[in-house]
Amino acid sequence: MVFGIEFAPILSIPLERRLQTLAVLTYILLFLLAPVVCILFYAYAPVVCILFYAYALMTSLAPVALGYLGWIVYDVAVKKTSSRGGRRVEWFRRSRIWVYFRDFFPVSLVKTAELDPGRNYLLGYHPHGILGCGAFANFATEATDFSGVYPGITPHLLTLKPNFRFPLLRALLLWSGVCDVSKDSIDWILTKQGTGNAAIIVVGGAEEALEARPEKYEITLKQRKGFIKLAIKTGACLVPVFSFGENDLFYQADNPRGSHLRTFQDSFKRVFGFSPPLFHGRGIFNYTFGILPFRKPIHTVVGRPIEVEKTTDPSQSLIDTVHEQYMKALSNLFDEYKVRFGVDSDMTLNFV
Repeated sequence: MVFGIEFAPILSIPLERRLQTLAVLTYILLFLLAPVVCILFYAYAPVVCILFYAYALMTSLAPVALGYLGWIVYDVAVKKTSSRGGRRVEWFRRSRIWVYFRDFFPVSLVKTAELDPGRNYLLGYHPHGILGCGAFANFATEATDFSGVYPGITPHLLTLKPNFRFPLLRALLLWSGVCDVSKDSIDWILTKQGTGNAAIIVVGGAEEALEARPEKYEITLKQRKGFIKLAIKTGACLVPVFSFGENDLFYQADNPRGSHLRTFQDSFKRVFGFSPPLFHGRGIFNYTFGILPFRKPIHTVVGRPIEVEKTTDPSQSLIDTVHEQYMKALSNLFDEYKVRFGVDSDMTLNFV
């Protein structure tokens, strides 16, 4: 311990744990740096593009630069891949790096009921946490053997459309089977690809990320009814999912509503579509402070499917009724498993 910082015993750490740290660091850097790079790129896009392509066209990089630019434009504007089921690559989803990623925490997938491959499903993932590590490990990779636990079901984790504007991150997301969270994308997954599909929405989104703190169970759901409407219109079964431990991975600075920090975060979220939580975890070479999550277990419990009758033009009353049913099912799921995964028996979910 030096100046309050507990350093890791570098020379005695097993290779397995070093590889776990490297896998998580790769994930963190991608999801932290990519949005920043996107913001800078789009702020100065004309200048950046002119300088880059002016240089590229004067070198042997010209064919590569022009080809890649043309491919991106075609893939986004014509194929609309992120809204058409993605570009899943199974060897990438089964890559050893995601096993190291899983074991860092570790992450586990808990099954409570069968999912019939003859149906489609809309899974609501709660809570968002800071970076959604549990959602990625369980649904964007095969690290927890999703296809073995739920045979015949193809998962599509959904994320914000701007995440597909960053070239490297875009490729990794598409290879993982991740799609954008637009209405067109969800409708495609649930109605244009046959049966046996599962769209996974992290319902609380950027707003809920600002409330992610250890042992805090504030779920942004009361006014989130769009996914309920989509499930009714497509006839997909709703499935509540709760990840115990997702909020325990980082400490976040106090940001009560009305504070200067929260006002800035809310303004940032309105402009860019994602929130900038001010947080810290552990470091690469210490256990006290840094950008890596703490090694805390994540237990992702997939609840029982809620049957939804397909209605092409659902009334608000029907949406409200199904929404209440969903919130009750999520609350019951939490209560059923909370003690098993280290939560006090008197703790309850707080819906906001």
